[in-house]
Amino acid sequence: MSAPAPAELEADIRAALRAVIDPELGHNIVDLGMIYDIAVDEAGAVAVLMTTTTRFCPASAFLEEAVRERLAGVAGVTSAVVELTYDPPWTPERMAPEIALRF
Repeated sequence: MSAPAPAELEADIRAALRAVIDPELGHNIVDLGMIYDIAVDEAGAVAVLMTTTTRFCPASAFLEEAVRERLAGVAGVTSAVVELTYDPPWTPERMAPEIALRF
């Protein structure tokens, strides 16, 4: 069986990360716009650039670890690095339109 193509693996990763729920807002971090970038290479190495709603969010460590755990469960991921950034800072405008309507 061959490894999934990077674009297919990225789609699988996004689907898996939708199970990570931000405890403050009660929605998944993908649709909230907290995942800034997912880079996947041909060997299945993954780098995720993410943020939280605020710089000193008490759930930062929880969310970062939850992302690592979800990545570990995606078939085809051979290694994963998760980086937390606040540049640019998260704003509600990053939310998916259907989520933003609820606030």
